[in-house]
Amino acid sequence: MLPTVSKGRAPSGARPAPVLAQYLRRIVKWQQMDIEYSFWQMLHLCTSPKVVYQHTKYHKQTKNQWARDDPAFAVIFCIFLILATSAYCAAYGENLVNSVFTVISVPFFHFLLAGTILATSCWFLTNTYMREEATSSHVVEQRVEWLYAFDVHCNSFFPAFIMLYVLQYFISPLLVVHGFFPMLVSNLLFMVSISYYHYLNFLGYDVLPFLDKTTFFLYPIGLVIILSPLMILSGFNPTRYIMNSYFS
Repeated sequence: MLPTVSKGRAPSGARPAPVLAQYLRRIVKWQQMDIEYSFWQMLHLCTSPKVVYQHTKYHKQTKNQWARDDPAFAVIFCIFLILATSAYCAAYGENLVNSVFTVISVPFFHFLLAGTILATSCWFLTNTYMREEATSSHVVEQRVEWLYAFDVHCNSFFPAFIMLYVLQYFISPLLVVHGFFPMLVSNLLFMVSISYYHYLNFLGYDVLPFLDKTTFFLYPIGLVIILSPLMILSGFNPTRYIMNSYFS
């Protein structure tokens, strides 16, 4: 079972508010979702991500929680993934059964399952090792909400989705061709998208005033920058590898 929000001022033994349950119930209530604001966030995550997290501070002041209480972003994201995957299947799919499986598996495994694992890992890491000690016994203890960790993953994944699902689709006829240039472009595309994912991950946790040493989330960028030239020298084309995995 996924962890729910834990608020420091709750008395010992009190049951935490079922924020996650309320969030999930709102998925089927489109009239309660702020679709326009979700699109605004998606645009600014690609252009001015710091603005999005500045609004996160306002949300904390008005709603007393860091996480979104509106599932619109995640729902729209899943729809985008289904549409993008359907386009790949239409262009490269060999049979209907494989295409249906791919369309279903991508949003559930790439986004929801992977997001749950990554969010839980970051939630545990930040709450266990990165929280600053309270300077006074009168200061309310603050913790990273699990739902906020999932929000950070969603925010970080969206620009990567634009690069690796949308942009890559339009230039895929070039990227799947054998040769040095397609391999170079493919590796650069993956390097930029993965690095930007981790940069946004850093921004998401750096905005929380009670966390320390959040630069830890930037370390994977250095690893990606080191590995990318090695992959190019070895002749590895990530686009060809992924396309062969799904549409061999």
